[in-house]
Amino acid sequence: MNFDQLFESFGNVKVAVVGDVMLDTYWWGHVDRISPEAPVPVVALDKSELRIGGAGNVALNLVALGAQVHIFSVLGEDSDGKQLDQLLTESGIDTSYIIFSHERKTTNKIRVISRNQQMMRIDAETIKDLNSTEEEAVYDRIAAFIANEKPDVLLLEDYNKGVLTKKLIEDIIKLCREQGVITTVDPKKKNFFAYKGVDIFKPNLKEVKEGLNLTLDTVQLPQLEEVHNRLQNELHHSISFITLSEKGVFVQQNNTPLLIPSHIRNVADVSGAGDTVIAVASLVYAVTKDISLFAAIANIAGGLVCEEVGTAAINKEKLLQECKLLLK
Repeated sequence: MNFDQLFESFGNVKVAVVGDVMLDTYWWGHVDRISPEAPVPVVALDKSELRIGGAGNVALNLVALGAQVHIFSVLGEDSDGKQLDQLLTESGIDTSYIIFSHERKTTNKIRVISRNQQMMRIDAETIKDLNSTEEEAVYDRIAAFIANEKPDVLLLEDYNKGVLTKKLIEDIIKLCREQGVITTVDPKKKNFFAYKGVDIFKPNLKEVKEGLNLTLDTVQLPQLEEVHNRLQNELHHSISFITLSEKGVFVQQNNTPLLIPSHIRNVADVSGAGDTVIAVASLVYAVTKDISLFAAIANIAGGLVCEEVGTAAINKEKLLQECKLLLK
């Protein structure tokens, strides 16, 4: 495999990302004392930082790899929404299809961190489903985009914040199948079985256990093959791609299962790793249609971002060098 050529080709891929976009706020500080008002630590703020999270972090990973990225979501008509839109635009992501609603609050996850340890998280958000007007507006924009821009892949990133309703999911997948657009999904529990007919279905092990009501004592190939078969019975999708945390990843299409172990890493923070994995998998698959290759590269990418504190996009050059080293 010519990895230089593969990574260069990412620049030709046009991707639509649909889902829950959020703002990640980080308050970094240090603790020297306990509050006299309550038995809680007092965090003296040293610095604050705003980052793009949720489906926005998936888009950020795609842009970091060189893809042409367009994002579809609904934000609140608030200062967080404006800030998030600005951050996305500055990162090279096309935000022209984003809808702003006065009925919703932009999701903002505020994390308080001291000595690289998260001490508290505060969530400001609206998690109800989009109303029918918002739902229709999102679909119309996606339909127009597909007709005009002819994307290679559409990625559905679900965080159960209400943007991806059951109807919208089904309508988008139907449209993509009709238009020959690859669909990939990172699901959550609420709409787990709504993603019928997608090309790549990428839950993590915990989500699979919850969705299928399973207790997996051991994570071995026979058990994972059975998981794929059960998912197939429900979803009739093409590829199961399951992340197994420190145990690596599992991928199966038809009767070809593959279990890829993880590589040894100095793990600092696992947040955002799933975003990186689905972004890399979607991009590599769109270019190559190679099941084992996209799984292997996405597995490496997920491990690399776990070495960073907080959500962070993949470093393209670092990933390229790791692929050359580990996938000879």
